[in-house]
Amino acid sequence: MEVKDLYTFVLGIVLVGMLLGIGLTVLSKLMTSGAETVSMNETVNGAITAIAPIATTWLSLIVTVAVLAIVLTLVIRSFATGGRGK
Repeated sequence: MEVKDLYTFVLGIVLVGMLLGIGLTVLSKLMTSGAETVSMNETVNGAITAIAPIATTWLSLIVTVAVLAIVLTLVIRSFATGGRGK
């Protein structure tokens, strides 16, 4: 992977982040607008509880690991080629 190939990775991460944010916003609006039944309220609350850790914990962890892997690949490739490029 080269630096120019990061476009698709960054675009994918931004898209996932936007979808999670929009999903959580819609669910929270549904929750505050007054769920019609108790089971609907519990279902929406369960969905928010299930999705929230992905947005807060896992997404940042995935981004950190991916960036570290890219940096490590670039450093190893630089040492393997002696700084000459390809």
